[in-house]
Amino acid sequence: MFEAHARGRARFAVTTITLAEVLTGPLGNQNEVLAEQYRNTLRTWFVVELDAEIAESAARLRAASKLKLADAIQAASALSIGADALLTHDHDFSSLHGLMVLGV
Repeated sequence: MFEAHARGRARFAVTTITLAEVLTGPLGNQNEVLAEQYRNTLRTWFVVELDAEIAESAARLRAASKLKLADAIQAASALSIGADALLTHDHDFSSLHGLMVLGV
């Protein structure tokens, strides 16, 4: 998938929640070099900003599926941009319908 993205055959998106999650590790370890590598990679991705519409969609998903808030925001963000799939390390998406979830 990453090769397809690099060749322009796939488009990746990332939420502001994910940006915070991804950068927490290297910044917590004061590893600015790794944090900058992550930033450089993520700059090529479309950033989905959390807005009121996505927040309400996340609330509806949480109410229907019992997802954690961050996971519901991820799913609502993917749905808001018409993503083909949500790529995640989490396994809490089994109750989610209407969005293909790919585990890594």
